[in-house]
Amino acid sequence: MKEQISYLAYLAGWKLVGALPEKTAYALFEKISNFIYSRNGRSVTRLRRNLSIVKPGLSTEELELLVQKGYSSYMRYWCDTFRIHLWSRDRIDSTVTFTNDHLLRDPMREGKGVIVALPHSGNWDHAGAYFCQEGIPLVTVAEILKPKKLFEKFLDYRQQMGFEVLGLDARAFVTLIKRAREKRLIALVADRDLSSSGLEVNFFGKTAKMPAGPAVLAVKEGLPLVAAHVSYTKTGIHINFTGIA
Repeated sequence: MKEQISYLAYLAGWKLVGALPEKTAYALFEKISNFIYSRNGRSVTRLRRNLSIVKPGLSTEELELLVQKGYSSYMRYWCDTFRIHLWSRDRIDSTVTFTNDHLLRDPMREGKGVIVALPHSGNWDHAGAYFCQEGIPLVTVAEILKPKKLFEKFLDYRQQMGFEVLGLDARAFVTLIKRAREKRLIALVADRDLSSSGLEVNFFGKTAKMPAGPAVLAVKEGLPLVAAHVSYTKTGIHINFTGIA
């Protein structure tokens, strides 16, 4: 019953937010962001603690402003998610800017695949929709959510934009190898380990587990490995590419 309620809530959100005028929708999500921050619950406390590790030199006021901006960005992502299906091809195309995008485009033009490692930032769906419009086939992996209907809704939503989305299970890596050999663009989130096989790394002075998948796939198939940081701008997103291997 709880899973069904969760699914219906997301479905209602999709329809309601999509029906609202754009300014009203984003203003609503900004209010939600401010409300969550004001409650100072566990997620806010956790974000504050994490940001204090990443930015140890901030004053109390600066840290609180960063926490608020973090939640504002997160709520903007969800509003985008509920509305991106309404965006025109021109809007998607004209609201994406780049740094060093030749690191991705050059190998693709040469008929090679590329492995892109992503952090949890900005809006990957916006970026993915852009590249699919460019005729660059994109493959990614998604955590299988509960309820299953909700996972299938996200799956359908991304597939409509041109993505191929693989559920994160035992078969995913085998399929990724196949797609790499088909010279696809493979985008994988690389800052959160969802398995027991993560590699321990020094992350801002702390030990953290990171997924090995992007590097293993790139080495195994001899493909370029590129990091891509997606961040928000006033009108869209900016993607900063950095070559790794």
